[in-house]
Amino acid sequence: MRAGKITLLFALLVSGCGDQNEINCLSENNGRYGGASGNELAKEQVFRKNNGAEPGSLDPHRAEGVPASNILRDLFEGLVIELPNGDYVPGVAESWSVSDDSKTYVFTIRKNAKWSNGDKFTAQDYVFSLKRSVDPKTLSNYSSMLYPIKNAREIVLGEKQPSELGVYAEGANTLVVELKEPTPYFLSLLTHSTTYPVHKASVEKLGSLFTRPGNLISNGAFKLEEWRVQSHIKLVRNTQYWDNQNTTLNEVYNYTLDEPNSALKRYRAKELDFTDTTPLEQLPLIRACMANEYRVAPYFGSYYYGYNNTKPPFKNNPNLRTALNMAIDREILVNIVIGAGQIPAYSFIPPVKTFQPIEPEWSSWTQEERATEALRLYKKAGYSKDNPLEIEILYNTSENHKKVALAVAAMWKQNLGVQTTLRNQEWKVFLETRRLKNETQIFRGGWIGDYDDPYTFSQLLHSENEMNHPGYNSAKYNALIDLAATKNAGENRLDDLRAAEQLLMKDLPIIPLYYYVSQHMIKPWVLGLEDNVMDHHYSKYVKILKKETTQE
Repeated sequence: MRAGKITLLFALLVSGCGDQNEINCLSENNGRYGGASGNELAKEQVFRKNNGAEPGSLDPHRAEGVPASNILRDLFEGLVIELPNGDYVPGVAESWSVSDDSKTYVFTIRKNAKWSNGDKFTAQDYVFSLKRSVDPKTLSNYSSMLYPIKNAREIVLGEKQPSELGVYAEGANTLVVELKEPTPYFLSLLTHSTTYPVHKASVEKLGSLFTRPGNLISNGAFKLEEWRVQSHIKLVRNTQYWDNQNTTLNEVYNYTLDEPNSALKRYRAKELDFTDTTPLEQLPLIRACMANEYRVAPYFGSYYYGYNNTKPPFKNNPNLRTALNMAIDREILVNIVIGAGQIPAYSFIPPVKTFQPIEPEWSSWTQEERATEALRLYKKAGYSKDNPLEIEILYNTSENHKKVALAVAAMWKQNLGVQTTLRNQEWKVFLETRRLKNETQIFRGGWIGDYDDPYTFSQLLHSENEMNHPGYNSAKYNALIDLAATKNAGENRLDDLRAAEQLLMKDLPIIPLYYYVSQHMIKPWVLGLEDNVMDHHYSKYVKILKKETTQE
């Protein structure tokens, strides 16, 4: 495809959302905030945020996806938490020590830690919770994350009992965790919800109902007040929280708005203080009228499409998988279709610390060269413009995801003649469809690192991982990931992960599209939110300034 044709095609694709030249900024924020000193707080400490899709669950050991994680981070507190800038600090554990061989961690639980109902929090609560998280009966989507703990893998696979997990309490305030091998990212892993504690008595008495409003007992800075499906989840301040004196907010509303345009409208109407993302077609308006409220930052995440590698046409068909990969012009995708600073991705793992993406050779070719080779491989796989591949892209409902899918489908049509249909599903239904694999061909995927180490991406496509939705199964890849898991920090371990990524980019069971940036709209009266690569934000740090609006 010639560059001129592509540019015209995508100019038409992203237009149609109003005349961007007619930008009216009159209704945007006016006034001053923080009173005379600039630091005076509002009398009403309420934080209203858009949280995207409806969470499927608030059980920290069963929840899946960013929307649920955002809320769980306020409700529960792990052994380790993060500062606004992303630095790790003690959470419900006031301190810890590590053995010389880096395989035993001893955590000291805070003596003033309590559950939201006033019950004393103890080390035994953590023993119960970690064992529950790896128990196959819990049906956790992330239990393999806990494989570094002694016997965790065997328990998850049903070869050992949860009682054999390498965790135990020494008295009320000392928790001991034994690892199978040194794990450089272990402390950062403890910020993930799969390691959060749950209230034993509630779980045992109420079963799956323990997460309902009125039932949920948590240990974080906030507690669950109400959950109105497809409306909002309201959290209120937990006065039993050990650090309550340093918490300012009294209420947090997490609104269920998975359409960025709807969220922006409510934001402009001052019904929201924070949005989880921004609509692509409204970026000109945002940059012209609300640039000081628009926050963009690097984000440790990859946006990709997954093939269903468990059945035709993609099973045992590397030529077809590679052809579809090469036919996509990622530069146009990020610069024209999306245009918010995302980075084209030719590899799964984003850059982090000492790890740089391992890209296939063709990533350095011109797009015309890629398209030519893509057509050759497409024909080799048995398809042509006269005998086109007919394929479906499944994505969760969102105008932003729709734009990406339309662009990719247009590129495949133009370069190869592929006939693509699009299907969208509400978030919960989409997750279940993707998990079952029997109704998918190509599906949208997004992976945000659970901790700041490349292994959080590498392990996702291990054949034993519950979140391996593409169904990739490579003995060589598994062996490299298993080998890296036995090594401490250093180049030797990173070399194993690089070799695994190189193999992945040869097999191409997925289509990397771009590396994320976080995009938020944040009102000027909101304090305590800082950019960080994990895009983790705790409401315990947020404060609302006094607002004094002026009239036009």
